[in-house]
Amino acid sequence: MVTSGQLRAARALLGIDQRALAALVGISLPTVQRMEASDGIVRGNVDTLMKVIEGLREAGIELIGDNAPSTDGGRGVRLLSAEGSAHADL
Repeated sequence: MVTSGQLRAARALLGIDQRALAALVGISLPTVQRMEASDGIVRGNVDTLMKVIEGLREAGIELIGDNAPSTDGGRGVRLLSAEGSAHADL
């Protein structure tokens, strides 16, 4: 599962905008916009979601699920649980 926040964070790590992400993974700009506007988990066509996940992976982004270890090391970000975050109310 991919969240809208993960997509935005992935773009930030790559330093690209929504249009560039769409081109990178081979989907339309409106699709990226809808995905990022989702509340929480992104819902959509499985093939499209797989394109996004695979395209980000090829660009060097590992999407890490809840309670999953990062397998490849490297730099990245991970959102702590809302209870453990000092900014949970933002």
